[in-house]
Formats: sequence, C-alpha cells, structure tokens
Amino acid sequence: MDKPISVVIVDDHQVVLDGFMARLELEPDIDVIGTASNGLEAIEVSKVLNPDVILMDISMPIMNGIEATGVIKEERPESKILMLTMHDNREYIMKVMQAGAVGYMLKEISADKMVQAIKTVNQGSTYFCESVTQTLFTQDVVPAAQKPNPLSRREEAVLKLVAQGNSSKKIATLLDISYRTVETHRHNIKHKLDLHSTAELAKYAFETGLIE
Repeated sequence: MDKPISVVIVDDHQVVLDGFMARLELEPDIDVIGTASNGLEAIEVSKVLNPDVILMDISMPIMNGIEATGVIKEERPESKILMLTMHDNREYIMKVMQAGAVGYMLKEISADKMVQAIKTVNQGSTYFCESVTQTLFTQDVVPAAQKPNPLSRREEAVLKLVAQGNSSKKIATLLDISYRTVETHRHNIKHKLDLHSTAELAKYAFETGLIE
C-alpha cells in the first residue's frame, strides 16, 4: 500500500483550518501532518515536515501566502503548493503562478474537488478549479494564439509534456534524450517566452492549443 499524501494546511483562521482538517481526515490516502497560521510559519513548518503538498491561503498576517510560496519554492523547488483562497481575480492568480504555485482553488470548493486537486498536484500536474480557469484563460486565448510561435518543434514537444505534468526525467525517457538536454530545453523555453514557472508554461500551452 502506498503511503498517504502528506499535507500541511496554512490559514490564519482556526475555524478554516479545523474545517479543512475535518474534510481531509476522512481520506485514507491523505494525511494532514501540520498546520500554520501565516506565511512565515509555513516556511518553517515545510522545512521541518517536508510535506508532499501545501494548501496555502493568500491573505495572512506577518507574511502572505504569495511571498511564502516564493520562499518555499526557492528553498525546496520540488514543493507542490496549492493556493486555497477567496480571491478569484486575475491579478492574484498571475502573482500566484509567478511565485511557483501549481494550483489555485477557491475556499468554497467541494471536499471531493479538494481531494482531487491534492492528488493531481502530488502526481506532478497542475490544478485550477473551473471558475479560476475561466478567469485565467478567457481573456488571453485569442491574442496568445495569434502570436508567432518562437519555439522549435523539439521545444514544443518538451513544453507539451511539461504542461501535462511530466517530470524532466520522464520527458527524457519519452523523447529518448538526456535529462540535461531536457533541462536545457526547459531553460530555453522559459527564456524565449519570458515565463518563470511550470504553471505559466501550462497556461501558455493551453492558450496556444498545444494541449486541451
């Protein structure tokens, strides 16, 4: 039997923490191993507990969730951070993606969807709830699709696999190239597109029709 997905929940309201814990404790595949009430605590807790997935609120005292996400991703690039918030405006979503989060959910999300999101990002993919996806993609789909594509065919292939949630190691196997070559392609793709995170790459791939 596979070990449960370890989760840390970060929110400055105890009632919210209790509610999320109550939702998730019914799931045998998920184990809530810790909580934090602000971004600074989240950084420290993630260092000590090394969770598989972090559920992170945005608006918190001392340090907000976006700042904390940036720090955690710098220290532990493999961290999978899901933003869980009341905000669904484009500005917040873009800041979260730039910080390195791999998903974005509203706090009103159903328990089933939350579990699905946790399992999805733990497997290496990105997750955005429907309302966030509409906010994120609707305005830019046509303009992005009309822009000239600066990527080579090989870079397009790598980008498509990245956007589908594949690791560099798996991409190397699938394309029969070295791990270092994949990493070089990823670096070049980000440079050409002026993008900085996997979530941003996934967004670009959606907008340009590389993946549906």
